[in-house]
Amino acid sequence: MFDLDVKITGFTRIDFDKKKIRKVLRKEGSLIRKIARGLIMRRAISKPGEYPGRKKGATLRSIKAKVSKSGFLVRIAPQKTAEMGKDFYPAYLFYGSVPNNLAPRKNYMTEALERRREGARAAILNGLKDSFKARK
Repeated sequence: MFDLDVKITGFTRIDFDKKKIRKVLRKEGSLIRKIARGLIMRRAISKPGEYPGRKKGATLRSIKAKVSKSGFLVRIAPQKTAEMGKDFYPAYLFYGSVPNNLAPRKNYMTEALERRREGARAAILNGLKDSFKARK
């Protein structure tokens, strides 16, 4: 949540350029996606509490960043792909699975956001400020 305090006087109209904020959100979403992919890049069998390792890379490739239609939200998350078959494998990694004898792994998505939080916040705030155009 951001509080944006911009005071513009002497103008009768303020326009908002959605393209600029969408561009910033796309870039920040891409950076967070890159960090998340880097956390699970290790080609190894992971232990409970560690970041997931990769065997085939389906989870790695399933992480996508998508800007909403309104342009004010970016969602970065693993998506269900045909490569995963009938099961959504990232859910097994997060929650674990008793039938598959799989213990929960560390949450790489929240860690990626935490690592980029301050940089993303600053970039989004600057993007919002640049998006406003005052007109007479």
